[in-house]
Amino acid sequence: MPTESDNIAFAGEKPSQYAERIGKEYANASVQSDKKHKGQFFTPLAISRFMGNLATPSEKKTISVLDPGCGLAILSCALIEHIVEDSKPEQIFLSLYETDTTVVPLTEQVLSYLQKWCNKQNVKLIYLLNDSDFVLEKCASLDDSKTLFEEMTDAEHFDYIISNPPYFKLAKNDIHTKSCANVVDGQTNIYALFMAICSKLLEADGQMIFITPRSFASGRYFQSFRDFLFRHVHIDLIHLFNTRKDTFSKDEVLQELVIMRMYPAREVSTVTVSFSQGIRDLDESVQKVYNASDIVNVDSKEKVVYLPVDGRDEAILSLFRSWDGNMEKYGIKISTGPVVAFRAYEFIVSESSEDTVPLYWLHNVVKMLCDHPIERKDKGQYIKVTPETKAALLPNKNYVLLRRFSSKEDNSRLVAAPYFGNMSHSEFVGIENKLNYIYRPKGHLRRDEVMGLTALLDSELFDAYFRTFNGNINVSATELRMMPLPPIETIREIGRKIILRNNYSIDYINDLILECFRIR
Repeated sequence: MPTESDNIAFAGEKPSQYAERIGKEYANASVQSDKKHKGQFFTPLAISRFMGNLATPSEKKTISVLDPGCGLAILSCALIEHIVEDSKPEQIFLSLYETDTTVVPLTEQVLSYLQKWCNKQNVKLIYLLNDSDFVLEKCASLDDSKTLFEEMTDAEHFDYIISNPPYFKLAKNDIHTKSCANVVDGQTNIYALFMAICSKLLEADGQMIFITPRSFASGRYFQSFRDFLFRHVHIDLIHLFNTRKDTFSKDEVLQELVIMRMYPAREVSTVTVSFSQGIRDLDESVQKVYNASDIVNVDSKEKVVYLPVDGRDEAILSLFRSWDGNMEKYGIKISTGPVVAFRAYEFIVSESSEDTVPLYWLHNVVKMLCDHPIERKDKGQYIKVTPETKAALLPNKNYVLLRRFSSKEDNSRLVAAPYFGNMSHSEFVGIENKLNYIYRPKGHLRRDEVMGLTALLDSELFDAYFRTFNGNINVSATELRMMPLPPIETIREIGRKIILRNNYSIDYINDLILECFRIR
């Protein structure tokens, strides 16, 4: 590991370069599984500098900075380098949090190096590295019932907050979840709690810059968080990466990430969307300005964040927003498959018999086809009809089956297949919990409705729309319920064309859908 003597040997390095060098040496000596367990992935230098350079100038002579999950403080280094060179402050107060005891001594070395660098620039840096849990220490700031005076006296506020927070899911009974209950709805992720708390710690003219997964942008589990966040900050700029394997490639982080610059909430008219393929072309990022309501309508209930990256995405968003149909309007519902495999394990079998019905798993559903049976280990294709299983079985009628998860290798997020009641002579059918199913509760989906809905969901058009707001591999029923749909007669007409043509290839489906809505 680096020692104090390295400060002399590498005196020409900027603090962010010094932090990166220490980070590489530490990472090479660390176990990958341990980093994933902690949600710990150090920010690459190029991204750190990009984020630091997003900070807008301040005329203040004394500036306060917060880095709530600092790691080796490379983000703090990059931000302060930019502030010092751009705004020439006299004094900087830096507050940092890091709970990993193996990292803290190295962070102290980086901060000492940063402090000496600032001194050479005639800037006094005073830092405090806390080894306490940021979320547990600052969760009281989430209490919106406090008066402005109480907030000002209870907690310090910051001019700049910069963070690459940890990413990992939290159980409902986790102490962090319980301490932040007013911004949690179901299973959330630790990074959302960092963002929510920081939104309450900004100065009135402050700014926060975060890199996080895109998963907060939609879905029920993050709805309470979005509602809270957008009451306190507005997004001014979002940077998107076109690949999820480049950003933190050395750490094998595959989630899609976004970088955001946020300011205290006020009425805004525009949001800038920035875009690069990955790290290598960050300096050539393309930017476009959108109406703020086209990115996130803060007056809506869901407050979904839409992230178009080009003119085609914009055209698709415009098309979907022109539709006033949806599942509820058409008397259609979507639910999660009721067969939970581990609870019904003793009733799931590989062979069909008089007391069994077909059981559909995720692997039985491919685009435009329910493929059954497909034998796989521990995934029997039939389930026994017994008093214990009957409540989890569905009437054997027409459905659209849809995968709830896409694999990391899938080109498409949405994978749907038509299921018709005449595919089995059974009274019931089993649908496993990793599938969603679309149905008409009072009656039956018509054959042309099944084919039309399936084709739309499997099309490039719907996949492109879905990707503008969904940033993970989950396909939730909540997101699909709110998805706009074209007129029901259009859906039926698409279905009839497919049936008459007897062509279920995805190439034909895409051509048909694109021609129908004149999107290219």
